Amino acid sequence: MGEAYIIDAVRTPRGIGKVGKGSLAHLHPQALGAAVLKALAQRNSLNTAEVDDVVWSTALQKGRQAGNLGRTSALLAGFDVRASGMTLDRACGGSITSVALAASQIASGFEDCVIGGGTDMMSQHSVIFQEEAAAGLALGPGAGNPDLVALHPLSHQGVCGDAIAAMEGITRADVDALGLESQRRAKVAMDEGRFERSVVPVYNNDGSLALAKDEFPRPETTAEGLAQLKPSFDGIADMAADKDGTTFRQMIQRKYSDLEWTGIHHAGNSSGVVDGSAAVLLASKAYADKQGWTPRARIVTAVNVGDCPTLMLNAPVPAARKALERAGLSVADIDVWEINEAFAVVAEKFMRDLGMDRAKVNASGGAIALGHPIGATGALLIGTALDELERTGGRYGLITMCAAGGMAPAIIIERI
Repeated sequence: MGEAYIIDAVRTPRGIGKVGKGSLAHLHPQALGAAVLKALAQRNSLNTAEVDDVVWSTALQKGRQAGNLGRTSALLAGFDVRASGMTLDRACGGSITSVALAASQIASGFEDCVIGGGTDMMSQHSVIFQEEAAAGLALGPGAGNPDLVALHPLSHQGVCGDAIAAMEGITRADVDALGLESQRRAKVAMDEGRFERSVVPVYNNDGSLALAKDEFPRPETTAEGLAQLKPSFDGIADMAADKDGTTFRQMIQRKYSDLEWTGIHHAGNSSGVVDGSAAVLLASKAYADKQGWTPRARIVTAVNVGDCPTLMLNAPVPAARKALERAGLSVADIDVWEINEAFAVVAEKFMRDLGMDRAKVNASGGAIALGHPIGATGALLIGTALDELERTGGRYGLITMCAAGGMAPAIIIERI
């Protein structure tokens, strides 16, 4: 097996994911994908005719996000038609997988230059869900299939977060503290310009600037303000999840009959709803040498793990352990950790289970402060980890995240 090297990583700013409020919400998803692909091409004098493939991730391939967004974004970016493209779905973990697949193509010797990335516009998710609800279509993780739900009750992610917190003894004060720290770190990172190398501006169709920096963070957040927010998922927990009237709470209690809980997650300690896109340019050593590129990092290993789909959010810990074992590394060897803050309990449990140095985890803030553009977040976090390794002189970074259905991909990179 050969090596797969990271040449560059870019992302859009994260725009508020609400139509009429977010600075990117009026754009087509292809425009966001094209923005990062075009930036990679321009920054690296990339001959797009020699891009073997564009491996893309989108968590909701419906509406304007349908139709193989990887291929269409590349075409809109002006890539040569010989640059092929595909689009995959591993829910939140999709673009870690897209980068891992791109690296696998290179390491196997099948390809020389591949881009991995993703796009998700949460503003479009809302539009699609409203349309489907109005049409009477089945919503939710079970998608109206009672046979699947009978085998594996699939609850709501936010409800799962609250249930896991009760199981682990994680309190409202704990998750609020993590949410506040995410905002504090994001402010420091933005004030220090830590994202400047990776973030590329997005322009409107008329050439005017749409957005140049993340617009979701709330640096004015206080502990007192968080304490006043009402839990978001108590009401959802007791909503009917299927035609039989089974609630999301009852779905969890089918497997965990003695579990009782009240909600502790809310908008201030859960991931932000945003629009965004990210991409990572990878190449073989021979191709990088031919182009005169200096690689920034190499892919050490990439793994996938499944866990209980009913609780849904607990796979990152076993995924990280599997990745460390495959790489022959320990927790102490990792200098930078990016654990997606889908809900505060995910990162809190992760750090407790692995006995980690918290200063190394999400050092520049996480999705609570900055937002989570679902299928783009994995590639985005790989770029964030790489920037942090270069800023601090660290060697290894590990990136992982929970994904719907009880999954987690994980990837380890080594700074060069």
